[in-house]
Amino acid sequence: MGWPADVPASAHVFVASAAELADTVEVGGEEGHHLARVLRLRTDEIVTVADGAGRWRPYRVGNVTAPGGGPALVRLDAAGGPEREPAASFRLAVAFALTKGDKPELVVQKLTELGVDRILPVLAERSVSRPDPGRAATALERWRRIAREAARQSRRATLPTVEALGPLAALAGHPGLVVAERGGRPADALDSPPADEILAVIGPEGGLGGTEVEALKPWARLDLGPHILRAETAALAAATLLVARRSG
Repeated sequence: MGWPADVPASAHVFVASAAELADTVEVGGEEGHHLARVLRLRTDEIVTVADGAGRWRPYRVGNVTAPGGGPALVRLDAAGGPEREPAASFRLAVAFALTKGDKPELVVQKLTELGVDRILPVLAERSVSRPDPGRAATALERWRRIAREAARQSRRATLPTVEALGPLAALAGHPGLVVAERGGRPADALDSPPADEILAVIGPEGGLGGTEVEALKPWARLDLGPHILRAETAALAAATLLVARRSG
């Protein structure tokens, strides 16, 4: 058991499955381009490779080629045995009400870096941004790409799940649902979650409506401090507190 970040590697990339964490790996496509063209790695540099589901392995760069002048292909040779990220005491999900501009991209990026397992953009009563289905699908693709890049940068072995934009009301009934609001309980005072996942819900600018909160039937309410936070700040603050609680 160990973390990819424990290895002094020059880069971190993903493959499609644990079966690809063989003694020799050839990395092409986007990941191969990242290693060869963006980072310009050289022979013998160390790279960690993960399957996106928790398994990973350290490798040493063998050689870099571009067959026929085409896309880069990087051969990696194992520099250690397969590993798995340590299991968390519970999964952590964060649902954040959609905001305008590029703020959702920032939220997805930072939640990934913090170690959140599931990211759920939602529409609340006071959400101002309400994209049509086409724009929502394009945004989802962009958010998933951002999450992958952030997981690569932060050396995660597990890729977070970024779900499609959905209604806030659909979260009602989750046994570990926590609403972030002033007057709630500190993260370290929360009981052990009644399920294997805590789902923190963050409202939009202006907050969640009282009827919305009651309809969610939250298991607990999480205090983020005495001040009024921006929606994106609240999402990151809640995740930070709950990640710290999870790690003890």
